[in-house]
Amino acid sequence: VALLEMEENHITLDSLEKGADNPTFSSVVSSSCPSHWGIGAPQGALPNDIFQGEERHYEECDGPCDESQEKRRGEGKGRFSSCCRKALQPASKAKRFCKAHAKVLRYVLLGLLGVAYLCYFIAACWLNIQRAFALVIMSVVVFFFVFWSLLKKYYGAKILLFLSPIWKCFLKCWPWLKWLLWVALLGGLITWLALDTSRNPKQLISLAGFCFLVLFVFACSKHHGAVSWRAVFWGLGLEFLFGLFVLRTTPGAQAFQWLGDQIQFFLGYTTAGSSFVFGNTLIEEVFAFQTLPIVVFFSCVMSILYYLGVMQWLILKISWLLQVSMGTSPTETLSVAGNIFVGQTEAPLLIRPYLADMTRSEIHAVMTGGFSTIAGSVMGAYISFGIDAASLIAASVMAAPCALAMSKLVYPEVEESKFKGKASIRLTSGEERNILEAASNGAAASVGLVANIAANLIAFLAVLEFINAALLWLGQMVNIEGLSFQVICSYVLRPVAFLMGADWADSPLVAELLGIKIFLNEFVAYQQLAMYKKNRLSGLEEWDGSRKQWISERAESIATFALCGFANLSSIGIMLGGLASMVPQRKGDLASMVLRALLTGICVSMLNACLAGLLYVPTEVGDCVTILSTANFSSTSYTMYTCCKQLFASSVLENGTLSFTGSWTGLEESVLWLMQCCGHYNHTSCVG
Repeated sequence: VALLEMEENHITLDSLEKGADNPTFSSVVSSSCPSHWGIGAPQGALPNDIFQGEERHYEECDGPCDESQEKRRGEGKGRFSSCCRKALQPASKAKRFCKAHAKVLRYVLLGLLGVAYLCYFIAACWLNIQRAFALVIMSVVVFFFVFWSLLKKYYGAKILLFLSPIWKCFLKCWPWLKWLLWVALLGGLITWLALDTSRNPKQLISLAGFCFLVLFVFACSKHHGAVSWRAVFWGLGLEFLFGLFVLRTTPGAQAFQWLGDQIQFFLGYTTAGSSFVFGNTLIEEVFAFQTLPIVVFFSCVMSILYYLGVMQWLILKISWLLQVSMGTSPTETLSVAGNIFVGQTEAPLLIRPYLADMTRSEIHAVMTGGFSTIAGSVMGAYISFGIDAASLIAASVMAAPCALAMSKLVYPEVEESKFKGKASIRLTSGEERNILEAASNGAAASVGLVANIAANLIAFLAVLEFINAALLWLGQMVNIEGLSFQVICSYVLRPVAFLMGADWADSPLVAELLGIKIFLNEFVAYQQLAMYKKNRLSGLEEWDGSRKQWISERAESIATFALCGFANLSSIGIMLGGLASMVPQRKGDLASMVLRALLTGICVSMLNACLAGLLYVPTEVGDCVTILSTANFSSTSYTMYTCCKQLFASSVLENGTLSFTGSWTGLEESVLWLMQCCGHYNHTSCVG
């Protein structure tokens, strides 16, 4: 009988999946403990639940269990599950509805946000249009690019099809049209230079320096016959046009001045965090606590912008412009465009998957771009020194096309690039999952940079002091007093500083800054330049005996552009270490090209400085009579110094009688102002 029962209730794979519905288990359970398992367990319970319940049964029950208690517990669980399912039904329905109509809901949300912003925009313009001018400009720019992307997405193919006959006609005419265009551009440039430099012949020196540097770079070329002159001329042309827009046009100058002011204002928020951590006393008196926290804040902001995709969008737009005009490959162009915003080791990360297959010329362009520009994080530190923000931004942007042009002049392409015909290169993005993680990672990543800056400043300033002490001792052995590293640089690099456009009197100090930048680093050089600028703005005498205390505004502008780049000897190790970690199989190629790339990066910064000298427009002081009539002579300033010098130049002392010429003639206050100026500055008119 037992064998027949087992045959009827044999275990099958199908019955195992049905749990307690398996007849074998039901017979075992019912025969083993009908009073506890068969009645208390809910229908459809799994065997595992039953066997786990067996353990609790033996722990809780020494004898027969309370059958009614188990029944009430089972009924309670069932009611609870039913209530939960009923409570979650609206949420489940809402979730299914959102999934089914996700696209429509997205458009509705975007529409509501657009209407809300439009109302805000109209209200801001209605209340004060001048105050909302920046908002108008940003809104127009964003609207243009959004409209352009939508137009390209939905109607791009139709527009291209419509314009294809015109494009074919243009291609047929291009062989002779391009020569006509080049002649027109060259003639216009020569005419403009002739008219512009006639008013200020000093600009011709900067023009001569620019031409000399281009010829010098060409002399250092690896393959003279393989130079792509399209890339060279377009790169230099874009650099010149951008410099002309920023330094000569009123909209460009105002836009970049406004941008620089906003960045300075934005960096001021660093004080809120650094004062809380370090206290107000330290951030006001100690350099490390005043400047280095800016690097942390800027790095955090850049990380957030990368997470949001803003930086990738900007880099893609700039690289597209450079690639279309200069004919360079997408990989090298993306890296150089990225160097405008990030450092020499971060920009190659944008193209890390492609580095192994890039040609030697493309690798050289990547390294040149890193040496020719500065990172956005350290730019914030230089701005905090007092360096002109608009000049720093302009120098970084101008360096990108110039770096590509000079790289293709020094190391032309002689290999077949694998990326030449590619329409696009995929940009790598961060691994952060939300904006808070991006901010945290950006701040944490800056710790190494801050430590590196602090360590380098300590080391290089100490080494510089030791070198100066050693040179002073060696000079004294042969009766040469005051020999130092700066003095040697002032003599060796003085012709270079003069060719960039600095006055001969300012050239030694500019040459010192160049020597510090090349042989130490640009951080120390910008510190020294900031000290010269502070001395000038505070109205100190230009000469203190035989020592010059500051340089002119023109020399300041030239030096700002010349120092803007990571091209120094200490950066060689950083560049090799960063790239070798990404492509270790190409260490030999990197080591063989790094010195050539360093020299090219130095020349790029000097070319930018030559353009700054060529396009510089001196600022007008204003009416000195009005300035001195309202001046407070208890303190000095550069404006007061300039007006006092004009007053000194107009004073004439003959036979003990003091008189004035020019706009100062006949003014009774002129003598009083002269006495006040003599209290701060020395002049022959002050004698007696």
